[in-house]
Amino acid sequence: MNNREPKYWVIVASKDHVKSGIASGFAQACHGKATPLKRMRKGDFILYYSGKQTIGKTDLCQQFTAIGKVIDDETYQFEASEDFCPSRRNIEFLPGKDISILPLISELDFIQNKKSWGYPFRFGFFEIKQHDFNLISSQMIKEDV
Repeated sequence: MNNREPKYWVIVASKDHVKSGIASGFAQACHGKATPLKRMRKGDFILYYSGKQTIGKTDLCQQFTAIGKVIDDETYQFEASEDFCPSRRNIEFLPGKDISILPLISELDFIQNKKSWGYPFRFGFFEIKQHDFNLISSQMIKEDV
């Protein structure tokens, strides 16, 4: 039974990989490692941050590119190729738009050093407070007027 309050996670991946996950309804983190995904529980929320547009290239993105909710407690492996079986979680992605991180940096608590704001993303997966999630999600799912 899951009695704890929802947690809020940021996963870092290139935008092209994020969009592939959205299309198939899964989350993958840290090059397919299971450990980060096992920290999530049903009802938790995720945000994807994409520093790059495309994996292996230098084209900057610097946007939050997906928002979703963990829909079960299963972590499973998927055979992506003969020698790569990443771990994945099932996610209900919410409709939203990609937003730049740049105007939000000064208000995000998880970014302690505003000059080196990219540092937290080096971990690839981390928990954030509800305040930061609410700030980001309010911009992503904001209705256009």
